[in-house]
Order: sequence, then C-alpha cells, then structure tokens
Amino acid sequence: MGKFLELEAGYLFIGFVILAVTLFVSTRPFFGKGAVKRGMLSVSLFLAIAIGFHFYMTTSRMYEVKTAFKDGKTIICESRATRKVAQSVDVNINNEWRLEDDVFASPNYNRVFHSARCLVK
Repeated sequence: MGKFLELEAGYLFIGFVILAVTLFVSTRPFFGKGAVKRGMLSVSLFLAIAIGFHFYMTTSRMYEVKTAFKDGKTIICESRATRKVAQSVDVNINNEWRLEDDVFASPNYNRVFHSARCLVK
C-alpha cells in the first residue's frame, strides 16, 4: 500500500478534484434525478480503472528496470536538475551505481533516481 501511495499520490489527488467537480456539477438544478449517483459511480469507476492500470504499468516497468540493472544492462534515467544539456543519465552497475530498494544511487553523482522514472536502454 505504501508503494501505491508513493507512486500514485498525485493522480489520487487529481482524481479527488475530478470527483469534487463531478459532485458539484451533477447537483445543479438542470440535471435530472439520479444524476449524482450515476455521475459519481461512472467517474469513480473510470478513475479507479485508470489509476489501477497506471500503477500496474509503473510497477511492471520498475520490475523490468531492476532486473535489467542486475543483469548489467544500462538504464536511462531522466535528470531534471539540468535542462540545457545531459537531460538523461546512464545508470549501470559497472559504473558504481547501486540499487537501494527502488532508488538508484552513486557516490559519483549528487542525486538519486527512482526506478519508476527510468527505462531500459
């Protein structure tokens, strides 16, 4: 559950805002009876499926990245620290990178990278 909240917290917040807007709009007088129930149910179902699918895809990619890293393959991670040059960093077990839980770290680099934000090269 902790990993789910860590990865999907932003999307859950956006989902709650969407549900609040749905509730506000569906309670307006120009909507018919039952609009609140149908609107909240359909929007909730859609958001649950979308967020669940996103979580599944992200955890699948994380597993793929971790497995490839342990096999010695190069991983590409986005570096948001510098926007002009070198927007990605190549992570490889042979270049003193290590995997701690879901985070890549190196003594030669001042930032860490979450495996959910990386891809196999």
